[in-house]
Amino acid sequence: MERAEEPIDLLVVGGGTAGIVGAKTAAQLGARTVLVERSRTGGDCLWTGCIPSKTLLSAAAQTAGGRDPSGGNPDFTIVRERIAAAIASIEPADSPAALEAAGVSVISGTVRFTAPGEAFVNNTRILFRQALIATGSAPTIPPIPGLENAQFVTSETIWDLTELPSRLAIIGGGPIACELGQAFARLGSQVVILARSGILPKEIRDAAVLVRQALKDDGVSVVEHNGADTVVSRQDGTSTIHTADGGTFDADVILTATGRSARTDELGLENVGVTCDESGQVVVDSGMRTSNPAFWAAGDVTGHPKFTHLAGVHASTAASNAVLGLRRAVSGTIPRVTYTSPEVASVGVTDASVPGRTTSTVQLEDTDRAITESSTTGFAQLVIDRRGRILGGTIVGPRAGESLAELTLAVHKKMTTRELAGVTHPYPTYNDALWNAAIAHARSGLGSAVVVLAVKALSRLARWRSDRRP
Repeated sequence: MERAEEPIDLLVVGGGTAGIVGAKTAAQLGARTVLVERSRTGGDCLWTGCIPSKTLLSAAAQTAGGRDPSGGNPDFTIVRERIAAAIASIEPADSPAALEAAGVSVISGTVRFTAPGEAFVNNTRILFRQALIATGSAPTIPPIPGLENAQFVTSETIWDLTELPSRLAIIGGGPIACELGQAFARLGSQVVILARSGILPKEIRDAAVLVRQALKDDGVSVVEHNGADTVVSRQDGTSTIHTADGGTFDADVILTATGRSARTDELGLENVGVTCDESGQVVVDSGMRTSNPAFWAAGDVTGHPKFTHLAGVHASTAASNAVLGLRRAVSGTIPRVTYTSPEVASVGVTDASVPGRTTSTVQLEDTDRAITESSTTGFAQLVIDRRGRILGGTIVGPRAGESLAELTLAVHKKMTTRELAGVTHPYPTYNDALWNAAIAHARSGLGSAVVVLAVKALSRLARWRSDRRP
């Protein structure tokens, strides 16, 4: 076994978004950085998450819009080729070569921590000053009796399907279930979504209602508050799902979309005093530092929401804190988008039921751009405090994710509706709904007794000055 002569500054474990961003950040700051990835750099987002799923959604949307060049339902092989092309186009930016060019040394293999400042990468002992854990997460397989004998896939393995499933049953009701359910239905599969609670449980119900109706319009059977109890498989590969209320649903393929679990097994974290919670997620503070001050963590391996954009921001914070000795804290303003049609985009506080909060809502049917596009399903809703500050909100409709960027900045900067209303916006855009929601709330304040008296006084003063002019 070889032994490094000089400890490296930062050992990064995992080559997904968090690992790549963290390693590049450290290297750019002058740290000697080594990244270890057991499989392929790019992570879930590139290979089994964001890129393939959004490409699939795009292909399905074109089919639903009648723009499929093959006519009718597209050849699933063509869809798979399009997904592969998208991945191939983006992959070079996340490749080992790109990392090496940025000053990061890349090793293919596995890591096990054996003592503080010491790890074995494959069979080689490596000494390091600090480490960033960025091993991500894996789909959780629900403990449903009989599922293990069925033809089932996860959000990672569904991309291995070579044929479009005739009947697809989805267990789960979150963003992945809704996105993939709508996409496969538009491509021609008979889809049923079995949600133990309501679909999109983290979103306000007004948003979930619109998505539910859109799914049904695309032919998806949405079964809520009725989870899968057992699965019975047959020799021909098909299965029947039995639900809690005695219902049955036949499927050729079952997709499980019931959450993800952190990849922390076999890392040897117990040898270096890094604490994990009951579900195996690495516990971090506001600066992404673990219970061992020489270890940091970012991305899906932590208890933070499992978003690619969050993984990158948190990894950059962790790496700069580690290399420069800073104590920067991560932002608590976290946007999220479900890329169904219509999209659902949310940030900050979305619950207005707490005393002292109010809402301002504008429907897309009152938004000129939506009218011109004949796409008026949706709304923009702001949640506002007593001082007029924007606490958060929800946007539903086409390009909601793009409009959310401005709302995210407004929440992060603690802007008031008056401040947002005072910014000139281009017209006509879907973002008009968000802007007009701010304008409506700002104008509502003009009716207060104090403001009315002030306006009258200023009006009288203006008239007096005007009358005195020659």
